[in-house]
Amino acid sequence: MKKDSFHIKRKKVIVVGGGFAGIQLVRRLDENLFDVLLIDKINHHQFQPLFYQVATSQIEPANISFPFRHIFRNKKHIQIRLTEVNRIFPDKNKISTSIGDFDYDFLAIAIGCKTNFFGKNEICSHSLTLKTTYDAIKIRNHILKIFERIISLKEDEREAYLNLVIVGAGATGVELAGAFSEIKKNVLPKDYPRIDFTKFQIYLVEGSRNTLNNMSDRAQNASQRYLKKMGVKLLTEKFVKEYNGNTLALSNGDKVKTKTVIWAAGVTGNFVEGLPAESFTHVNRIKVNRINKVFGSENIFALGDIAYMETPKYAKGHPQVANVAINQGKNLAKNLKRLIRGKVPMDYEYRDLGSMATIGQNKAVVDFPFLKFKGYFAWFIWMFLHLMLILSVRNKLIIFINWAWVYITKDSSLRLILTEDKNSCGKYNDK
Repeated sequence: MKKDSFHIKRKKVIVVGGGFAGIQLVRRLDENLFDVLLIDKINHHQFQPLFYQVATSQIEPANISFPFRHIFRNKKHIQIRLTEVNRIFPDKNKISTSIGDFDYDFLAIAIGCKTNFFGKNEICSHSLTLKTTYDAIKIRNHILKIFERIISLKEDEREAYLNLVIVGAGATGVELAGAFSEIKKNVLPKDYPRIDFTKFQIYLVEGSRNTLNNMSDRAQNASQRYLKKMGVKLLTEKFVKEYNGNTLALSNGDKVKTKTVIWAAGVTGNFVEGLPAESFTHVNRIKVNRINKVFGSENIFALGDIAYMETPKYAKGHPQVANVAINQGKNLAKNLKRLIRGKVPMDYEYRDLGSMATIGQNKAVVDFPFLKFKGYFAWFIWMFLHLMLILSVRNKLIIFINWAWVYITKDSSLRLILTEDKNSCGKYNDK
């Protein structure tokens, strides 16, 4: 034990959310100075950048999902509770959850964001999202069920089932469109030889003029060329007005019959009660200062996607990407240690290391601050950097083997439909 740990009373830190920011904070808090309680609604860390590969049957969800109790199994100063925070009581240094109340000395909110439907509740009720591991499995189940259904339909009944619409052409939308285009070409025709896949259409709807709006013109142009060459129908400068589960209506009056809409068109912060209304932006991000402390508070912090921090380089807040969350978590761990020692905390500033997106095998775009490129080398860099972010060596190896197998064979064997047997009444049913 370090000398100064005898003179400093151990502090209770509650971290709400086990995403990139929360995990980094918990891992780096000094075990001699802090007792940590990690709270999350689910029991595992989710690697969101590869959700689209789970949704398109390329990798298994277990390969990008890491149970908290396994990650912190040797850390006696860390406790984990599977619950949801109902309210914060800043004046009492307490939070209320569905399993009881917990006191804290420091509270870190890292609850991330959810899909933003911009108030369109009907679209929300009929479309699919991709923000959790469970969402990815739902998409995989839905797509496979769609083709099982098509087999039994007459030719004139198939149109809506053969149209897949992805809304939002950011990295998630582009990567989904590219992945679905590849399985349309290489995988699904082998599984369903009686379906004419020339009639299976993949639409990518984007309200602005370009795909990948946060990247360079070179990346935007390259991604559009790749997608068009792969057969994806790009509908840019168009907005979705309505979707009732059968027909998608666009702002220009066009309509698309479809049973599948995946919404990837924006995010809004997950909301937690108890902070003053002025603490939030119009999209529910929590306003913080340069050390991620919530304005008006002395011991509540927000970090990652939920945090809105204005700096000289980022006057409109940092981008909601993994690197920001990871580095804010690291910085806050250092600052909490400095604060209890009476030292001046260090301001956070994001150093932009670049952005990237993959559109399919051998097709990717990379924007580094010093270099921008596309093609096979960009795809290789994308794979390497994402593998490095995976938490365990075992999972790194499994994902690499999966990628190599798919690259060589143009196929995978992960197309499982996982649904509940509602007729079994909890008993085994082999009928």
